[in-house]
Amino acid sequence: MNKIITIIFSLFILLSCNDDDIDYGQIVYEPYQLEVPSYFPKITFDTDKYPLTKNGVELGKKLFYEGRLSINNTISCAFCHIQENAFTHHGHPVSHGIDDRLGIRNAPAIQNLAFLNRFMWDGVIHDLAQQPISPITAEEEMDTTFPEIIKKLSSDSSYRKMFKNAFGDDKIDANRILSALGQFMASVVSKDSKYDQYLRKEADLNETEKKGLQLFQQKCSSCHKGTLFTDESFRNTGMYYNKQYKDGGLYRVTLDSTDFMKFRVPSLRNIEMTKPYMHDGRFYSLEAVLNFYSEGVQNDKYLDSQLKQNNRIGIPMTEEEKKAIISFLKTLTDYSFINNPAYAEF
Repeated sequence: MNKIITIIFSLFILLSCNDDDIDYGQIVYEPYQLEVPSYFPKITFDTDKYPLTKNGVELGKKLFYEGRLSINNTISCAFCHIQENAFTHHGHPVSHGIDDRLGIRNAPAIQNLAFLNRFMWDGVIHDLAQQPISPITAEEEMDTTFPEIIKKLSSDSSYRKMFKNAFGDDKIDANRILSALGQFMASVVSKDSKYDQYLRKEADLNETEKKGLQLFQQKCSSCHKGTLFTDESFRNTGMYYNKQYKDGGLYRVTLDSTDFMKFRVPSLRNIEMTKPYMHDGRFYSLEAVLNFYSEGVQNDKYLDSQLKQNNRIGIPMTEEEKKAIISFLKTLTDYSFINNPAYAEF
């Protein structure tokens, strides 16, 4: 078994409250121990800005499942990010918000975000703790404001106690809400799939899975690389423009025409559990995704070069090869992760 690195984050936090209210020298926050396999990339979550503590993570989890973060108290973060589906919105092509309003993108999985550098399908957010601002304030999602959230939470004595336990006093503000949510999302780590056990020499893959791994490395790993199965790049993969959602991908951020229809390469961990697929949820099976890459890629002057190899558009795959690749992809399912009580509401 490979060495498990236990990252213990330190703990003294300077608080912006009156000295009469609290003795700074007596405050020591119990750290949250994030266990990370040695083969994982380096953590990128800013633990200097957002120290990971047990109370902070606990508060973040409660907020993650809190409907009062939406304008009508009905939609929580967990509404679109369901644990048993690796924190995605199972069965919905795009996210649903208050009053059943539709977003324009498929809800991405919440897993191993502490090791990534950019978030959202267009990578517009670079700070995990700031990411919740987007769904909380978006009209088609939670459609509320932080002053409204603060007012509601401040009237709840249990929340005041949890904020005091996490931050030293019971002040509730936007920065603390975001810090707690960021801490919880950073704690959500998937690292015990069959493939992980294979890497740690605790289990073996069967012949079909091994063949699928070899094919995956040959045909897919140029984009889905590393142990997180993403290079975090933005690529035009030859999908048709969906006029219903009018989403040009990275172009919406840069306004550079060469970025039109470029979307962030997603991680493939727990991919078996996260359908439908692609930025707009257009494919409902892994078979459909591989059929697209083998036969459905549209030629475009900005099509990614990886899909224009050897005078062919797309990725050549036989039906037998597709079945083997899918067998391998299913080894990325982490059942302990999707059933972990540490991430569950109750």
